[in-house]
Amino acid sequence: MKENHHDVVIVGGGTGGISVAARLRNASPTLDIAIIEPSEFHDYQPLWTLVGGGVVGKETTRRSEADYIPPGVTWIRDRVATFDPDKSALVTEGGTRIRYQQLVVAAGIQLNWDKIAGLAGNLGKGGIVSNYSYDIVDKTWEALRQFRGGNAVFTFPSTPIKCAGAPQKIMYLADDHLRRAGVRDKSRVIYASATPAIFGVKKYAAALEKVVQRKSIETHFRHDLVEVRPASKEAIFRNLDGGAELVLSYELLHVVPPQSAPNFVKSSALANEAGWVDVHKHTLQHVRFPNVFSLGDCSSLPTSRTGAAIRKEAPVLAENLLALRDGKPLTGHYDGYASCPLVTGYGRLILAEFDYDGKPAESFPFDQSRERFSMWALKTHGLPELYWNGMLRGRV
Repeated sequence: MKENHHDVVIVGGGTGGISVAARLRNASPTLDIAIIEPSEFHDYQPLWTLVGGGVVGKETTRRSEADYIPPGVTWIRDRVATFDPDKSALVTEGGTRIRYQQLVVAAGIQLNWDKIAGLAGNLGKGGIVSNYSYDIVDKTWEALRQFRGGNAVFTFPSTPIKCAGAPQKIMYLADDHLRRAGVRDKSRVIYASATPAIFGVKKYAAALEKVVQRKSIETHFRHDLVEVRPASKEAIFRNLDGGAELVLSYELLHVVPPQSAPNFVKSSALANEAGWVDVHKHTLQHVRFPNVFSLGDCSSLPTSRTGAAIRKEAPVLAENLLALRDGKPLTGHYDGYASCPLVTGYGRLILAEFDYDGKPAESFPFDQSRERFSMWALKTHGLPELYWNGMLRGRV
């Protein structure tokens, strides 16, 4: 078996992996860093809501991965097959054994479409759409433009997901579009969610409940989509409180798939019982393997899985990894900060920011639970620039 070695190996070239690589490279230019990432493209997924809502084209969200691998960092175009943390090594699908001094796992999240019966072969067809896939995100807008009335159903699964606000953002845009198109009075907009409430932070939940009421959106909480019947255009939901199943007919069904850590993470010694990379929630260091760190969607960090969370996680991880290399205490501290720019309509946005305790951690000197055009402008123009030219370059 071919074998090589790097000082730091980063698994995943998404938001977390690239951000950490850039910060490590900026702080220690001589450090031998490798990123394992098979993808040719890098996607800015927060804009997919606006693709589905017809605001931007999906091509604007995608760039070449090669343009964001930091100079001097080795890019290994492969996938991880197995981890061997006891020996500070891993093996790729291509059959290379890679040893490391420190490992960063930033492998993202796995979309488990197959957990929904009847979905296979029907996604993107017959009104079944999703903003969670680059390949079909534009189908959401196509379906909205063709919608002439009936039920528009939006779902949220019973698993943790990336960008937990996304399932309802597209619903609010859809409501606006249907009103503009003159068909809202012929429609039912329905939110069927496995969550117990519209949002997990009280301040923003109160604001969103008013949005739901204003838009006359029908809600069914604690209901998990388990089956789709395309022939009869029915969506079947399991009642998580043990009641009868809910059957909803649809003309448009926006599906958010169940999600989990990637299989190669779940089956490894790095995972906790739930399958996530088991790290300390403040230091981001693995609880059993001191030379392993993790951040982002595949980690066990008990906060929202968002790019904004990674923006705060990455500097803490880089600081603590370098401290470990220098034999110093790990003083970097992540407080669970996450942000969710909640689009509530065209030109309207509530910017939710909060910490591990669910307390608001707002950046601006005004009440961010109010819908504002300025925050919409921030999402559509400011945050993409911050992402491509700041986060991925290790600057912010």
